[in-house]
Amino acid sequence: MLRLRRGVLAQVLSSLSASPVSPLHRLISAAAPAISPNPSFAVEEYLVSTCGLTRPQALKASAKLSHLKSPANPDAVLAFLAGLGLSDADVAALVAKDPQFLCASVERTLAPVVAGLSGLGLSRSDIARLASLSRYSFRYRSIVSKLQYYMPLFGSFENLLRALKKNFYLHSANLDDVVKPNVALLRECGLGACDIAKLCISQPWLLAANPERLQAMVACAENIGVPCGSAMFRHALHAVAFLNEDKIAARVEYLKNTFRWTDAEVAIAVSKAPTVLNRTKEFLQRRSEFLISDLGLEPAYIAHRPLMLAYSLEGRLRPRYYVVTFLKENGLLDHGRDYYYAVKMTEKVFMEKFICPHKDAAPYLAGDYVAACRGELPARFRFT
Repeated sequence: MLRLRRGVLAQVLSSLSASPVSPLHRLISAAAPAISPNPSFAVEEYLVSTCGLTRPQALKASAKLSHLKSPANPDAVLAFLAGLGLSDADVAALVAKDPQFLCASVERTLAPVVAGLSGLGLSRSDIARLASLSRYSFRYRSIVSKLQYYMPLFGSFENLLRALKKNFYLHSANLDDVVKPNVALLRECGLGACDIAKLCISQPWLLAANPERLQAMVACAENIGVPCGSAMFRHALHAVAFLNEDKIAARVEYLKNTFRWTDAEVAIAVSKAPTVLNRTKEFLQRRSEFLISDLGLEPAYIAHRPLMLAYSLEGRLRPRYYVVTFLKENGLLDHGRDYYYAVKMTEKVFMEKFICPHKDAAPYLAGDYVAACRGELPARFRFT
């Protein structure tokens, strides 16, 4: 049996050694005698036959493993990964992305990492998923201290995994020189723990960004009219994350032209809904045509309610307009009722307030609304 000194890994391996499954799992119970260098050991062939890499993957990976003269250490690493519960496909993907993982010391590095992560409360399946995502970072003991910091920051291990799937380089960022100063800056901007977690789950690279770059982003967010400490500041940072001043200026100009806004109106719209800067031209143009040309809404009205620009045109804006107009034309709704009032509420509340109360007077309304949400136009919704 492989001599893994950490009790936690020994228990994992013993629980799997009785299962005659894939070649990787059989490595767990294989003897591990000292193996002398084997001149005939072919790294590329080993990567294909034992690790499951494709021939092109093996050819590329073998260049980083040319110093290997024996399968002894790779065999131990494969047994270790199988003991964690990684499938053959997971192992092949990991080795293809990080061939030098096969050179890591099981006893000096990998087993202590597992023991440390187990000490943080991670299960074997958690550790297996982490090993698949973090690649080379799993070969360094510092991953334990980094997770000890990241998990409270993100709120949970699952949230951290979501961030790592978007940016696995998060593990390689320097905590003291980069990550912690960035977190401190975000807190100075008024973001609480929950806001920081939400921002960094969607944009995890922010934590690993050069602190000077993050400071520039903060200034940019303030320049578009969203001050630090405001409820929209997190959204403003998200909006300007990949935009420089020239791009922001160009998008603001497009918004002005598309929605016929004045400088003051576009400033109001952007400050209330910063993510409008991230919408495509086609997305914005279609909403302008519907809200201004079809519905006749005033540009100023939209500027003060820019959140409606984020809603689905086919699944929300258009169908709810049909319902509100139908009810008004049939005397079932006060003509003074605001359209935005109907648009902003949740689907459940909309059904309770605009559909269900009229099931006797308009029993077909619910079906027509569902059809409209599918992109159809029922005859009763064809207004003159």
